[in-house]
Order: sequence, then structure tokens, then C-alpha cells
Amino acid sequence: QVQLVESGGGLVEAGGSLRLSCAASGSSISNSATGWYRQAPGKQRELVASISRIGRTNYADSVKGRFTISRDNAKNTVYLQMNSLQPEDTAVYYCNRGSTYGNTYSSSNQWGQGTQVTVSS
Repeated sequence: QVQLVESGGGLVEAGGSLRLSCAASGSSISNSATGWYRQAPGKQRELVASISRIGRTNYADSVKGRFTISRDNAKNTVYLQMNSLQPEDTAVYYCNRGSTYGNTYSSSNQWGQGTQVTVSS
């Protein structure tokens, strides 16, 4: 059973940056696609970025140009670099192992515990 552990969240001022990490154990993280989701209070969980097995990336319109997803196979870790953060980016961020078909990411039931990102105005 693969385990996913997110880290890197915190409190940052608007305009600042954070880098989230999703470390996998029990399986190679490059054997599947990985998605970063976020869930703000009172809102549904939403996909913000994904990376396929072959490294193809996709982003939600709300984060395009500000967030970058990447993968380090040697460290078995997927990252989410978040720049120009805004208060509306405040949420708990989760990583997920799933699959992709074209530009469509499908989640699985393999989730990390989440990491809180809070952006102050």
C-alpha cells in the first residue's frame, strides 16, 4: 500500500511563495500520475495540478502561470511550487495518486493527510 505524505504548507503573505512536497513510500511515484488538490472551508475539493507518468502537466485555470508541478523520481517526491499566492489560495492541499487520459486526471482513493496553506492579505 502506497503512503503519501504532504509537507511544506504554512502562513504566507499575499504575493509570497511556498513549495509543497508529496513524498511517496511503498511504491515508485513515477508509476502513476499524481494530482494536487485543495479544499477550502465550505467548498468542494478541487484539482489544481496534475502530472502524468510521462511528465505531462496540467493546471486549473485559477493557478496557471503561478503554480508549477514537478517530480523528482530519485526522491520519490512530487512538488507544487506556488508563486504569487493570493488569499483565495488558502486551503488544505492534498496529493493523490491517480491516472490520466489525455488532459483528464482521474483520482484514486490514495490520498495524503493534507497540508494547510494560509495566505494573508
